[in-house]
Amino acid sequence: MSDALIEAREVCVTFGSGSRAVRAVRDVSLHIMAGEAIGIVGESGSGKSTLARVLAGLQRPDKGEVLFGDESIYQRGRAYRGEKRRLVQMVFQDPYGSLNPRITALSTVAEAVRFHGEHSRSEANRLSLELLGQMGVSERDAGKKPRQLSGGQRQRVSVARALSAHPEILIADEPTSAIDQSAQAQLLNLFQGLLGDGLSIALVSHDLGVIRYLTNRVYVMKDGAFVESGLTQEVFENPQHAYTKQLIASIPGRHLQGAGA
Repeated sequence: MSDALIEAREVCVTFGSGSRAVRAVRDVSLHIMAGEAIGIVGESGSGKSTLARVLAGLQRPDKGEVLFGDESIYQRGRAYRGEKRRLVQMVFQDPYGSLNPRITALSTVAEAVRFHGEHSRSEANRLSLELLGQMGVSERDAGKKPRQLSGGQRQRVSVARALSAHPEILIADEPTSAIDQSAQAQLLNLFQGLLGDGLSIALVSHDLGVIRYLTNRVYVMKDGAFVESGLTQEVFENPQHAYTKQLIASIPGRHLQGAGA
């Protein structure tokens, strides 16, 4: 689609070779428009995290292409060169594993601020404290290292680091899976606010409740391929594929809600 911010066309990713080859992603196509949230949902092993890495330029597909605007994300062998690198950021499933354990939350974000802009150390620290504050991380907690923070706080630091680049799109891979229900709600409300500010979000999750809350379009993934896609509300209310129906039926409390309706 010519107006898409990011578009994947018939993307394939295979790991291994010969009899041990595993097709993690099979002929997948999708698009993300400016200012919208899409969901990629499926069980563990469905290929959704691999696809997220493809969109972020961290995994090169064996076949197919990913476009940013109307150009391939790969130029001279590297993904998102120059200014494009700033515009696409990723938040990983494990916030602890993606943060440097030796430095504080403030230093983590300040490093990113200085990398993406010409700022002095003091100015980067000031901007980082403001950004962390917007994410709900206090100045006191900003001085802590990852192991001293809760899972929700670490994920907020990860989001702050990604947003320090002022991206156009945020690719979030299972961002709520490692945090408790309260922190999940806070993070989703934060994402909702970012969408209101014009950010695009690709949300990868096995949690259909999270997908339904945040996204306006959804892609359902099984065994590396999309089995269904469409407007989130329509897919949830009238699923067409047996796998989608199975996923929706497994949402906690769904039958109880239906019985009380």
